Amino acid sequence: MDDTRQHVRVRDGDGDADGGDIEKGLSLEEKTKTAQVTTLPSSLCASQGKEQGQLDQGLPSSSSFFQRLASHGVETRGIHPVALKDRNDRRPINIFSFWWTASLSLLPITTGLVGTYFDGLSLEATCLTILFFSLAGALPPACLGLLGPQTGLRQMVQARYSFGLYFVGVVALLNLATTTGWTIVSAIVAGQTLSAVSGGGLSWAVGIVIISLIGLTISFMGYRVVHAYERFAWIPALIAIVITVGCGGHLLKMQAPTDPAKASTVLTYGCVVTGFLMSWATMVSDFCVYIHPSTSKIRIFSYTYFGLLIPTVPLMCLGAAIGGAIPSIPAWETAYGDGAIGGVALAMLHSTGGFGKFVTVVLAFSVLGNMAGSMYSISVQFQILLGPVSARVPRFVYSIVITAVVIAVSIPISHEFEESLESFLGVICYWVAIFVAIVSTEHLYFRRGDASSYDHAIWNVGHKLPPGLAAMAASILPFGLIIPCMDESWYTGPIAKTTGDIGFEVGLVLGVLFYLPFRTLERRITGR
Repeated sequence: MDDTRQHVRVRDGDGDADGGDIEKGLSLEEKTKTAQVTTLPSSLCASQGKEQGQLDQGLPSSSSFFQRLASHGVETRGIHPVALKDRNDRRPINIFSFWWTASLSLLPITTGLVGTYFDGLSLEATCLTILFFSLAGALPPACLGLLGPQTGLRQMVQARYSFGLYFVGVVALLNLATTTGWTIVSAIVAGQTLSAVSGGGLSWAVGIVIISLIGLTISFMGYRVVHAYERFAWIPALIAIVITVGCGGHLLKMQAPTDPAKASTVLTYGCVVTGFLMSWATMVSDFCVYIHPSTSKIRIFSYTYFGLLIPTVPLMCLGAAIGGAIPSIPAWETAYGDGAIGGVALAMLHSTGGFGKFVTVVLAFSVLGNMAGSMYSISVQFQILLGPVSARVPRFVYSIVITAVVIAVSIPISHEFEESLESFLGVICYWVAIFVAIVSTEHLYFRRGDASSYDHAIWNVGHKLPPGLAAMAASILPFGLIIPCMDESWYTGPIAKTTGDIGFEVGLVLGVLFYLPFRTLERRITGR
């Protein structure tokens, strides 16, 4: 926010600011506005002192239990805007460590395996597809992540300034499905891996329950603990991956023969890769909303973009190499049938004996970085979906709810996981592309890139926010062309039979083309 920087006194170093320096540099008009924004009904606030004060909005003041939780560092703030004085996290490197850790796991390996093992692409074609579609797919989250520190708004709250107070519930529902889907994917991968280590003594279901409860523990605490975990959890994960490749990597050269790559197959798999990365665009601001707004936009963009890209591309390529080698190595094929990617990892570590089982357990826990972040974001998204009453319920309560949902859904679909994964990534890519198109057009064209235009005073006022009709029309109408361009296991559109899956490219372009005239008309009629 350029006008904010003119009034902010920036302190040297990376330590946390207490908010005082920010307020000293504000003009009288801005102090008044900030005071108005941060004033909430007493039933929604409970002061826990300077250190915790910025994290406890939404806490029922009548509940001593909730107050005690907040005093021990549990974040109870939900969807309420983060005032300027409370955006005092001066460690932007946390953004990089979050995305680095969330991406450094078995999940991209599993996604890379889809290209060779299921889609029948060669290793070379799969890796090139991964590279170029990842370069594009990481751009939307990196760009939208800039708005977190600048606006002090969670991603779905920002969407209210396009979709309005009521229609944003539809977006929140889709986003909940997306984020919950990723959490389910993480739980299944980890559960299968733990089962493989036990030799089948531990069922997939029990493994899923174990990893889900651990993920709940991390996300329960909130922003500070999630970032603290992500700051260090990548270290054992990286060591475990290196050891696994060092022990079994010499067999990766045994690639099964494939047919020449077709453009349609490449585009279809490219949609899967893009969905893996672009889906973060619907929640990226949730993880940087407390970052000081004077932080360089280049740093925030780079930390998000490269935090996603650097681990994802090589790990997907590793997964592609594993997928291409499985048909040529009977022991790996058997291991994959018994324990999916975790079983193959254990087979790669077979020469190390018991130590290999320990390394495989570490690999299973590597998904917690992704899982904890997703569960944290879900706990906020529930408040958008369920309306004003739900905002009074502390954020961490929804973490418990979503854990129960994840366990209940993960167990029955775990045995058809890979097919479900490919369909899931493809479908979410369509609506995420439209979401990115609409919120980006709103910010860049209609708001001229001005973060101060997201007025905190109206974030929850339906008659002052945009009606959302333009955004809904621009979301629905593109599917008239997206559907014929879809290529999924359960449906292939007439256009996709020739071109491959180009649904997300079509959605991205049509989202912009529809939103521009509809929003222009909406502004002229309503003045909002």
